[in-house]
Amino acid sequence: MTSEPEQQIGVGTQDAFQRLWTPHRMAYIQGENKPSGPGADDGCPFCSIPAKSDEDGLIVRRGEHVYAVLNLYPYNGGHLMTVPYRHVADYTDLTDAETAELAELTKQAMTALRTASGAHGFNIGMNQGAAAGAGIAAHLHQHIVPRWGGDTNFMPVVGHTKVLPQLLADTRKMLADAWPPA
Repeated sequence: MTSEPEQQIGVGTQDAFQRLWTPHRMAYIQGENKPSGPGADDGCPFCSIPAKSDEDGLIVRRGEHVYAVLNLYPYNGGHLMTVPYRHVADYTDLTDAETAELAELTKQAMTALRTASGAHGFNIGMNQGAAAGAGIAAHLHQHIVPRWGGDTNFMPVVGHTKVLPQLLADTRKMLADAWPPA
């Protein structure tokens, strides 16, 4: 830009950077949609999502025991989670059928992400318990985060902001269309 930065009262020290605001992140920071307690009836979003349409719930694939859903607060575009329908907190409490389907939907998610967006790699994992960083510790969920060479740049490092190139609804449709047949 060739113009001088505009003085904005209340946004910090004036500098040469333009501001990219991400106010939707404040909902996550303030705990919006977090359960009020550990029970399935305490407002667990992972228990309420399956009752919605795929489009409204951002569900990419439904299985018999587990579903795949976009993360509402993604680390990267295409950030999915595989979630058992049953309200269970610990991996060791899954049934054999739930464990197998969680693994299968994770593999299918990787295939769909490679097909739809050319992901170069993945971070896959789950945080067990609040002390381990689980945002919703009472309902197990596994993250599938697509990665690309060079996807960590100055925005998250300096600006503490992720730039997502696509609306979640468009990402959901793209991945649902690319999901491999069962």
